Amino acid sequence: MVAVLIDPDSSEDSQLDALVFHPHFNQVDFLFVGGSLVTDGNMSSCLARLKKRTDKPIIIFPGSPNQIDETADAILLLSLISGRNPDLLIGRHVESAHKLKQSGLEILSTGYILLDGGRTTTVSYISGTTPIPQDKPGIAAATALAGCQLGMQLIYLDCGSGADQYASPKLIAAVKNEINVPVIVGGGIKTRADLEAVFAAGADVIVVGTVVEKNPEFLTELVLAKNSIKIS
Repeated sequence: MVAVLIDPDSSEDSQLDALVFHPHFNQVDFLFVGGSLVTDGNMSSCLARLKKRTDKPIIIFPGSPNQIDETADAILLLSLISGRNPDLLIGRHVESAHKLKQSGLEILSTGYILLDGGRTTTVSYISGTTPIPQDKPGIAAATALAGCQLGMQLIYLDCGSGADQYASPKLIAAVKNEINVPVIVGGGIKTRADLEAVFAAGADVIVVGTVVEKNPEFLTELVLAKNSIKIS
């Protein structure tokens, strides 16, 4: 499956139109909405604009409890299991528990693993955590396994928005070999070859954001890669 990550702080109507009305948008499976610096006001308005344009499932990719919005369909309840920041392991979750319960959103418990993408990204800076090195697939796999043993429904491997490199196929395969829940992979994916390598390594969902924001035509490459893996 494929998902497009939309940053409400930088999404304009013209960008949303270019995405939603692209001829290959029908093969996008989900829309993730969120970002490390997004404000609650922009989240609400972005969701409203998306709802007018598409009936694709919209899933919140939250950076803070302020981004919980009941007009979405679901939320990735992210726990940053690769870091040691207690606020992002459980603190924010306690803060938002009652709001989430009242929202009616489908809650998808997600073990979030930050990987080294070759540069300091917003998520690594804001979270104050050290990404797992790409040459340590065993650490990533053990972290994912621990997350699943704690009851996580999904594992999200992320190099961060605008990363120089994506999660290595060796690391993805190591994680996939240890767990039996879906693996989401995002960050640093820029070409069709990148997409095919990530799918072939075992990713269940690929997330693209910055590259589609800059060039909606990349959706064509995304669909071609998705279909080539299905055929093979």
